[in-house]
Amino acid sequence: MNFDLNEDEEMLKALAERFVDDNYDLDRRRVYLGGANGFSPQMWSLLAELGLVAAPLSFESGGLALDATAIATVFQALGKGLVVEPLIENVMVAARLFECVAPPEIAGDWMEPLAMGTRRLALAHAEQGARGGRTFIETSVGANGTLSGAKSCVPAGAGVDGYIVTARDSGAPGDDAGVGLYLVAANAPGLTITPWRMVDGSLAVSLGLADVAATRLGGSLADVADVGVLASLARSAEALGIMQRLFDATLDYLRTRQQFGTALGSFQAIQHRMVAQYAAIEQGRALLDLAIVSQGSNGFAAAVDGLRAFVAPASVELGHEMIQFHGGMGVTDELFIGHGHKRLLALSRWPDDGLAALDRFAAA
Repeated sequence: MNFDLNEDEEMLKALAERFVDDNYDLDRRRVYLGGANGFSPQMWSLLAELGLVAAPLSFESGGLALDATAIATVFQALGKGLVVEPLIENVMVAARLFECVAPPEIAGDWMEPLAMGTRRLALAHAEQGARGGRTFIETSVGANGTLSGAKSCVPAGAGVDGYIVTARDSGAPGDDAGVGLYLVAANAPGLTITPWRMVDGSLAVSLGLADVAATRLGGSLADVADVGVLASLARSAEALGIMQRLFDATLDYLRTRQQFGTALGSFQAIQHRMVAQYAAIEQGRALLDLAIVSQGSNGFAAAVDGLRAFVAPASVELGHEMIQFHGGMGVTDELFIGHGHKRLLALSRWPDDGLAALDRFAAA
């Protein structure tokens, strides 16, 4: 089977790599991450100018309708650069979900600004009592159509223009049915937004809703799950990009760092451990290829779950190994290693962990 990229995919890869090379190093990344919304507005605008914000959206919305191969290619490249702009949460999840479920009279006001990067949406779905479950929703719809409840974790939810909120109008928490999707303006009365930093330094928010006015969208939890498949593929691809960057940096370090008069990389025990991590990266890449070629078949979602079930724990283990080879320096802000490991921790736990993905894979 031919896994070579076609001309368009090579151009997308080069575009993402050029963005990283021209705009990212550790010093600038720290500045971007420390921004008011957890990323750089200038870099977000540049991504929009390059077409990478709109690219995952449909042709009708001004995008390129990227398939699994293109998405994996772009996010591996962005992962290697540890890009902090929230393309996955605000575009792959929220904008694509909105595109799927918004009625035409609402979509007309939003889709062009979303594609141009001048507006952002975030999905507010996770609740404290869910414990990783996808259907546990206590946020409720009142008789007058307002929403009340709380959303515990909304990544990339700071500074957005609105939230797509999942809320229950019937049934008990945990039921598959009885949940609708609602659009809530970020400045809606009764909405409380509390920002906080995740383990990788990115900015998330918690929402409190007290009789908040909302607009009913179409769709259901099934649409959230459908959109989540390609988003999960993007997260795993990003993790593989980070894993490769950590591995390459550590390999260079082991070749040059001297101990007892010889390079660390000459010790057989270290060589064996590095080979094990090289094998983990290659296995993850093979599972990514399997997921890519499964797109369009009934087994695509299962293949993506299988990919995530492997990459989530393997990426964290690789991060631990690369830190140990660097010693105390590995956890400092002076090296890429610590930054990458923190991002891998976040990717491995959100929106659920590898075991949850393994459960879905086994059930499929």
